[in-house]
Amino acid sequence: MTQIRSDWGDWLVRDVEEADPDGVAIWYLGCNGFVLKGSAGTTLFIDPYVGLGDPPRTVRMIPVPFDPADVTAADAVLATHEHTDHVHGPSQAPILATTGATFYAPDDSLAVAREEEAWTDEWNVSADQFTEIAEGDTVDIGEFTLHVEEAHDPDATHPVSYVLEHDAGTFFHGGDTKPSDEFERIGEAYDIDLGVLAFGTVGRIPDKETREPKRTRWYNDENQIVEAAADLQLDRLLPSHWDMWRGLTSDPKVLHHHAKSFAHPRRLELVEIGDRVDL
Repeated sequence: MTQIRSDWGDWLVRDVEEADPDGVAIWYLGCNGFVLKGSAGTTLFIDPYVGLGDPPRTVRMIPVPFDPADVTAADAVLATHEHTDHVHGPSQAPILATTGATFYAPDDSLAVAREEEAWTDEWNVSADQFTEIAEGDTVDIGEFTLHVEEAHDPDATHPVSYVLEHDAGTFFHGGDTKPSDEFERIGEAYDIDLGVLAFGTVGRIPDKETREPKRTRWYNDENQIVEAAADLQLDRLLPSHWDMWRGLTSDPKVLHHHAKSFAHPRRLELVEIGDRVDL
């Protein structure tokens, strides 16, 4: 069992737990991780990852903002797909063990938790805390309504995106999706106030097997992220993942130039790890 040690102590966890938002408060955890807290106290984690990667192939460039064992309030942990920085036992299982939260994930992500990492054996997690979801599902989690939608991530085996509706507004998390033929439909079906899309550069990353440097594109470039945001009709676009891996980091401020002539997104929401935004 790997023990995570936070670079920041527990101040971020306490900030979340002590918050009393009027609508929905959303904290960026770095990488593609977020925590949402509603006005009635429902707390959701999406893709929280506090691992260090696989140096020297993938090297974490940002601090570890919290220790998962310090989390004492959570209703659900959601995973968008099966990659390590989205499904990771040391990052997520302690949250489930301490809080009794439910882990919602598509089948291939659940296979990592159940079989590859054996969360029920390694941590105090029970099998009934796992709930499989798939495109088209709708689930009520406290004050939130979760809609499971399509995603297009050629590097993943079964990615999904999430639309979370709340009285205060609607939040979209695309995981590591690229532009999708489904996004125009999703943009018409929901009035999305704030949407998260992964953004980064193309870099030379050692191949997972040969360890030879290989030209790698894991996330949207400037044009792809604006295309996806436009199809989704996002009011506010929050770029994520640009801070995480050595060789793939980027500067989200450049997106002002790419987005300014489009009707959507209406605004860029640029945040750093630990920042809070609100619906």
